[in-house]
Amino acid sequence: MSGPARILTARGLVKEFRRGRAVDGVDLTVHAGERVGLLGPNGAGKTTTLLMCLGAVEPDGGTVDILGHRLPAARSAAMQAVGFVAGYLPLPDRLRVREYLRLYADLYGLRRTGAAVDAALERFGLTRLAAAIGTELSSGQRTLVGIAKAALHAPALLVLDEPTASLDPDIALRVRTALLELSTGHGTALLVTSHDMVEVERLCPRVVFLAAGRVVADGAPTEIARRYRRADLEGVFLHLAAERDAAAGGRDLAAGRPRGSAA
Repeated sequence: MSGPARILTARGLVKEFRRGRAVDGVDLTVHAGERVGLLGPNGAGKTTTLLMCLGAVEPDGGTVDILGHRLPAARSAAMQAVGFVAGYLPLPDRLRVREYLRLYADLYGLRRTGAAVDAALERFGLTRLAAAIGTELSSGQRTLVGIAKAALHAPALLVLDEPTASLDPDIALRVRTALLELSTGHGTALLVTSHDMVEVERLCPRVVFLAAGRVVADGAPTEIARRYRRADLEGVFLHLAAERDAAAGGRDLAAGRPRGSAA
């Protein structure tokens, strides 16, 4: 009996920038209904990997397939099955929340747009804000609306970049509950980046750690913490960040610069 369908397949991703190789041979597979945390300290290559998986950045090496659609040639077809959320993405200031969601329901080609918008407002606890315009929303509320927008069409893959960074604990719980319902009820796969290790442990049964552009761990949070002899994911994160800083200090010394000085 076959397992869940493969939604995202990335193989051998490489990306070079002027400062060096940001992503160095990353492999990543995500199946239907799977909830995966993509973690690592600053500079590990998380955002670049995400952007390559979304087709927003073209890799210098490797391949990305979403539901069998190879990027970048078939990006338009692939993106119909994808939602993207990031706390830094802006919302229109003068549109009301319901109008904004209705606009995207139309863009997604949903048949019953009104019902879809009502369901999204209810799922994310936004009904009382339906008539509010963008300028009336707090940063946390704007993030919540962005998540509702990205999940409107129950995508096969929902990519979330720091989704709960600006949210109060009660709203973060509401988001987590709604995302779990999407994953278990609709089979939506979640790919999440975050610096909140506790939030990731609550949401994601599987985590992938990047360091220096490479995958250094892939598995359950408890297994990875045990492998690194740390108590939890935060301990693993701090360990990898310390290794990054030590490596950067070594490069500075080799180049004849005082440790910690600008390159």
